[in-house]
Amino acid sequence: MEVKKLKDIDKNNASFEDIKHIDENGVEFWYARELQSVLDYKEWRKFDGVIQRAIKACENSNINTSDHFVGADKMVSIGSGATRKQIDYKLTRYACYLIAQNGDSRKKVIALAQTYFAVQTRKQEISESEYRLLTEDEKRFYQRDLTRKGNYSLNQTAKKAGVKNFDKFHNAGYKGLYNGETADDIAKRKGLRYREDILDNMCSEELAANLFRITQTESRLKRDKVATEKKACDTHNKIGKIVRKAIKEAGRNYARRFANAKEKFKAARKGKH
Repeated sequence: MEVKKLKDIDKNNASFEDIKHIDENGVEFWYARELQSVLDYKEWRKFDGVIQRAIKACENSNINTSDHFVGADKMVSIGSGATRKQIDYKLTRYACYLIAQNGDSRKKVIALAQTYFAVQTRKQEISESEYRLLTEDEKRFYQRDLTRKGNYSLNQTAKKAGVKNFDKFHNAGYKGLYNGETADDIAKRKGLRYREDILDNMCSEELAANLFRITQTESRLKRDKVATEKKACDTHNKIGKIVRKAIKEAGRNYARRFANAKEKFKAARKGKH
């Protein structure tokens, strides 16, 4: 089974978000015609068949389809001043999820859409029991999304604390968590190409550890009212070491999972687990 890289998912997320609309009440929706293009369906006839299966699935779940699939037909020009009615729908995020679930699974973008909408239709904060039900790809996407937002928030706090060299600041945290390794060192160990993001090549556990490092560092910077770059870097490094120690104390083999993440991905692509 091929493991979907998060950078590929993220690239399609941009497409999904780019075609998102917000109505006058602040409610988000997608047009089916625009989603058709992103999901790589050339013919409306075939895509409409997917929509009809999604509507049926919605009905079978005893959910009101009119709340999720709203007719949005429009008149379009066909030349020489003539027009014709073009069938379209306004779709909720849940409707998009059902469409992805009923799409052609041979299309890579459909698999990416299934992962994206499966996670995004859930609440931002999901319960522990719900999290356990996610697939590894969904867990990775969920943790990567939280990590991205966490890093953004940490950067804002670090900036207020006097940080100007953000590469130095982030490497201080990595060196604490990864026993002296910088981001470049980690990338080399994982065998990544130039500019390939290390966070896009981590398992869900490793992402969770980094998220804990990020959130705890931000909390400490605020609590201690850190006001210099050196103190901020020292704080980040210290928190990284604390997280690493906690991981080691959880079990000797646990820490090794991080180093073996890329091998796991390779094995998964070959159908080995």
